[in-house]
Amino acid sequence: MPNIKSAIKRVNVNKKKNLENRMIKSQINTAVRKFEAAVAAKDAQNAQLLYNEVASVVDSAAGKGVIHKNTASRKKARLAKQLNSVK
Repeated sequence: MPNIKSAIKRVNVNKKKNLENRMIKSQINTAVRKFEAAVAAKDAQNAQLLYNEVASVVDSAAGKGVIHKNTASRKKARLAKQLNSVK
């Protein structure tokens, strides 16, 4: 454990940010799972709604710096490809 006050603060801040980042990544994974379930069920209407939700969550995460913007773009492109296969 750190002894210096500023180092103690950095440890606490890093723990908090790590928790927030994991929560956001979990939201992405949950939204993607729901979307892929709708695609597997060939439910085009629901899949479109869920794609919009996934895109929103991914863009939000990229804006906060949790994931890189190129990663967000790639993820959305791959999901859009799945969505188009259902339509």
